[in-house]
Amino acid sequence: MRHYIGIDVGTGSVRAAIVSEAGELVATSVAEITTWNPVTDHYEQSSDNIWSAVTTTVKNVLETSGVDRDQVKGVGFDGTCSLVVLDKNFKPVSVSQTGRPECNVILWMDHRAATQAHAINQTGSPVLQYVGGRMSLEMQMPKLCWLKQNLKDECWNHSAHFFDLPDFLTWRATHSVSRSLCTLVCKWGYVAGTETESGWSGDFFKNIGLEDLMHDNYSKIGSDVRAPGEACGTGLTPEAAEELGLKPGTPVGTALIDAHAGGVGCLGCVPANLSSPLPPVTGRLVLICGTSSCHMAISKSATFVGGVWGPYYSAMLPEHWLNEGGQSATGKLIDFVIETHPAYQEALSQANTKGVHIHGFLNSHIEVMSGDKGRQSVAQLTSDLHMWPDFHGNRSPIADPTLKGMVCGLTLSSGVDNLALIYLATLQALTYGTRNIISEMNRSGHSISLVYLCGGLRNNHLFVTTTADILNMTVVLPDNTESVLLGSAILGARASGDYTSIQDAMGKMGGKGSVVMPDQNVRQYHDKKYQVYLKMLEHQQEYTQIMTQ
Repeated sequence: MRHYIGIDVGTGSVRAAIVSEAGELVATSVAEITTWNPVTDHYEQSSDNIWSAVTTTVKNVLETSGVDRDQVKGVGFDGTCSLVVLDKNFKPVSVSQTGRPECNVILWMDHRAATQAHAINQTGSPVLQYVGGRMSLEMQMPKLCWLKQNLKDECWNHSAHFFDLPDFLTWRATHSVSRSLCTLVCKWGYVAGTETESGWSGDFFKNIGLEDLMHDNYSKIGSDVRAPGEACGTGLTPEAAEELGLKPGTPVGTALIDAHAGGVGCLGCVPANLSSPLPPVTGRLVLICGTSSCHMAISKSATFVGGVWGPYYSAMLPEHWLNEGGQSATGKLIDFVIETHPAYQEALSQANTKGVHIHGFLNSHIEVMSGDKGRQSVAQLTSDLHMWPDFHGNRSPIADPTLKGMVCGLTLSSGVDNLALIYLATLQALTYGTRNIISEMNRSGHSISLVYLCGGLRNNHLFVTTTADILNMTVVLPDNTESVLLGSAILGARASGDYTSIQDAMGKMGGKGSVVMPDQNVRQYHDKKYQVYLKMLEHQQEYTQIMTQ
């Protein structure tokens, strides 16, 4: 049987999987990676540390799976949209004010470039219409401006190659300096799919002070642009093959951003117990929930949604336009709310005693609380507790990184019951945010009626049911619990030539799934809570206006 390896570089770890030609997960492995947070809003990593974790996980899956390297016909990568900086000899260049030489990666969630993002958005460049009207400080151009303005001698003048992390991974594996259409259109201001504006915009670079990147046909940031899944170079170099335990020349597919790989891994899934016909692919949204959340919706023509990234041409599915909503802190917010609560250690101790994850313990505790209070649904426990969840700013659809978190309904309670309530309010608030994003997408021309859910939070039953109830939509859970890894493996499958297109591989490897239907008994309750959610935004904006007058 033919097999493919998918490698996912997330925020805190690298994961690898061997996937069969039928899309079955044969084996997985994980290795942690290091993040430095030297000052507020600065998050840095090491490309050497990341690649070391890649080699460890790939060797582990080969060993545990029993699959011979001759059976591995393709390799695919995905990664966070982090910025990697190398010199002319492809050695790391520090991006840190600490000067640590190993810190050559600015993590996606790094918010150091707020001033630079604001200046870019003031230019009114036509490029901005393809990123929801405003370029996020999480994208690469603001970060490049920050490096030039703050570390010109230490970093900028020594830099010869700026890679998005997924493109660094394919370079490290193949020595091809090609870039993915996905990374460039989503995070770098590269425009595709139009006759008049395609490619890099020289005027844009001049307007934002990065005209030196235009030198030598934009060689520092990429002039060889390839579609996701297209073969990179001549496959694995002898050096990379030895490090990974694979055959030299094994095809490597052009990479995707991690969330986009999740989209590819989900959209080919056909649920077995759906009571009505599956809507067309343009009527489905993929919700990838991990440290942050991404909301991926595709259309056959360019759809402009204010405050939502895109439209991006062929960034996930070939010849389709992509809109990408998002929340900057999802799993990270849930963890923060739990771990900073006074009752955390008590709850953790009880969870450990019962041998369950802290989320599972809190979910069960909420069920008990609901029964004790005679509630028809656990959702109603938060009738007087409301949250605005943008503790790390709003990515979509407000596109305002300065927004802060808000909680209304706090009391002097500090026990496990109170922790459980705030945890539930957090799950609900995050999903009201998703409802807001989907509402804006549909108002602008999408017709989303079904949601695929993948990422770590798909394993949290309460989060899943909360999502179905608040959105009032069918939620599909793919049987393959590792949709992102499946998506990256599909890239390797496409590069191998075993499939004629990404869509062909998705259809044959996508597998089945189960369905979660919304509870209509809580629809009116969530409609009211959603009104409170939107009112909290109005209030925060009013408070800011009062304080700046």
